[in-house]
Amino acid sequence: MKKIFLFVCIGLLTLNGYSQKKKAAAKKPAATVAALPKLDNLQVEVKGGKFQIAIVEKGKPADAMVVKEDVTGFQPKDCKLNSFMASGVKLYLLTWTEINTITTGDKTEERTTVYSVIYEIAAKKQVFSNYQLTNHITEKVFLDKLRTASETQEKIRREGFEFVLNPDGSITQKSKTQQNTMFYNKEKMEFGKK
Repeated sequence: MKKIFLFVCIGLLTLNGYSQKKKAAAKKPAATVAALPKLDNLQVEVKGGKFQIAIVEKGKPADAMVVKEDVTGFQPKDCKLNSFMASGVKLYLLTWTEINTITTGDKTEERTTVYSVIYEIAAKKQVFSNYQLTNHITEKVFLDKLRTASETQEKIRREGFEFVLNPDGSITQKSKTQQNTMFYNKEKMEFGKK
């Protein structure tokens, strides 16, 4: 009786192991490179290790304004180029997001930086720059000296200002404790308070 029971158990285990099939690995979608924006005669591009705005005349790049130097492996996310009028001058707003993840031991930092830069193309000059950094920190903290009990703590730290472009061409910078509104001065070619 014991032999029959043992034989049936081994048979069921063998049949169970044989009948289970390995699931096919899900195919990952191919990584797509986001197209960088074009507006009027301007093309945002990463070329020659530089993140830049190329000024195109008659179908060929005539000049370029460097936004960021030495950008090996740089892929801006949510890159946008918009034009607007401020004090009767046409300006261009370039915005993009950079995401960096740093992992060290029991700590992971995900740094998301949103950049906003305003250019006066006629003068080929940067007239304003702003960044907003959000640092999301996840850390495993041990509660005793023997490191047997732990908990995961999350923190969010912010630096810089939130950037808002107003319909009248003025800009607003907001933080937790202050708010600045600035207007464009076309003689000085810069933004400042009135």
